[in-house]
Amino acid sequence: MHKNNKHQKDYDFKALTQIIPELKEFVFTNKYGSTTIDFANPKAVKLLNKALLKTYYAIDYWEFPDANLCPPIPGRLDYIHHLADLLNPYKLKNRVTVLDIGTGATCIYPLLGFKEYNWKFVATEIDTQVLKIAQTIIDENKLSTAIELRLQSNKSHILKGIIKPTDAFAASMCNPPFYKNEQEAIEATTRKLKGLNKNHTNPVRNFSGTANELWYEGGEKAFLHNYLYESSLFKTNCLWYTSLVSNKDLVKSMQKSLKKLGATQVKVINMQQGNKVSRVVAWTFFTTEQQKQWSS
Repeated sequence: MHKNNKHQKDYDFKALTQIIPELKEFVFTNKYGSTTIDFANPKAVKLLNKALLKTYYAIDYWEFPDANLCPPIPGRLDYIHHLADLLNPYKLKNRVTVLDIGTGATCIYPLLGFKEYNWKFVATEIDTQVLKIAQTIIDENKLSTAIELRLQSNKSHILKGIIKPTDAFAASMCNPPFYKNEQEAIEATTRKLKGLNKNHTNPVRNFSGTANELWYEGGEKAFLHNYLYESSLFKTNCLWYTSLVSNKDLVKSMQKSLKKLGATQVKVINMQQGNKVSRVVAWTFFTTEQQKQWSS
């Protein structure tokens, strides 16, 4: 976990249940004597995340349907901190605007990025209903001047129809769909629940998730290579394009494609939360001299 992540220590469930009393019914002491919750229970996970947001980030309103993906706060925060490390040499301070691709109903990256670093965001979605839910979260927390939502009306595109000629993003971020279809998502959930020694006859994802959030035709590889190609169409509109990459085997093909597309630098940033290892791939089309123009 990143050294600046607030959630490196065990959760203080006594304090968290005072903030969100409903969480208390899901807290118990396990066989090792540790206070915890059942992380396979979607309701428990959602209440825990609400408590973390309210306690540490003053996010008082975070409501969305149970069907939508409920992101784990510590992991999402790690991406934010690593992005800050990437941008730190440019000394941008409060001049950072980030493009969040596929923000989801929870709008989690913009919320955390604004609260931790005072960044502004443009956040995109392909689902109008999801955008309405995210907009309510933004409005209720009085963040409309910091977070702008944009609808991607063409599901086959990622950046086309989103990025405007006058846009100048310090970075983009994305947590792409992992699966090719619903069956692949169900099989992955079944394996996870089996590992947790849970009944997996009717698997339920502990973080939930709708079709648009979990799968994409062609899977993660197809999404990422579409993203890479479209980023090359907007080379000067974003200093650093980035994405989480779940499958480490995709990194080499991404590096090869980016070289062909004219990227001047490609970085692979490793992240680890407990036993889970993931990575962020970052690329830029700016030369060293062009990058200097971003520095204060």
